[in-house]
Amino acid sequence: MLHVFGNRLPSVGRDNGVIVSDEVFASRIVPVVVLHDAKDAEPLGRALLAGNLPVAEVTFRTAAAADSIRAMSQLDGLIVGAGTVLTPEQVDEAVSAGATFIVSPGLRVDVVHAAQDAGIAVLPGAVTPSEIMAAQALGLDTVKFFPANVYGGASAIKALSAPFGGMRFVPTGGVSTTNLADYLSLGCVPAVGGSWMVPVDAIREGAFDKVTELCATAVAAAAGVGK
Repeated sequence: MLHVFGNRLPSVGRDNGVIVSDEVFASRIVPVVVLHDAKDAEPLGRALLAGNLPVAEVTFRTAAAADSIRAMSQLDGLIVGAGTVLTPEQVDEAVSAGATFIVSPGLRVDVVHAAQDAGIAVLPGAVTPSEIMAAQALGLDTVKFFPANVYGGASAIKALSAPFGGMRFVPTGGVSTTNLADYLSLGCVPAVGGSWMVPVDAIREGAFDKVTELCATAVAAAAGVGK
């Protein structure tokens, strides 16, 4: 469901939106990170860089999110964004911490406007034609398709790409090495989001070498998929 708050209506026009940089999608994978303790943020960031995956979507699912973003954004070469952003207040908190892009599981107009007002790229969730049209009206050309495994997966995205030829989709939810190629082989999918290369247990245990190995394997798998 699309939520509109206050009297502010969506404005039409591409110049109204800040487009997500292609650098975020360069490795074709966006790690969805859950950190329960900000002390793990820096070593996790270094593990991502060592695994040739220099991007992280740090989710606001825990109280450590802002401090983790702040720590990771200090690492040279690492692109850090905020995920599971549900409110304009969280947008402000993420931007203040150093996030360079915002990801939300759904399309809430005031969240998109807050990101646009801050001059930061935003990737809202959209899985229906109406939500995609609303995202276009907000000046966006890329949306998060979440949860991908629930809403029809690669076949649904392929079908939606027919009427929405200029829209790009970043599937997240149920994505793994087993179905990576199904998504990345679609021309409208610049990247996928997932957490299989940044498992919570490995982070908690300080097994950052394992994270590096998983990231390197994931990047290699993504690189091997043609359009």
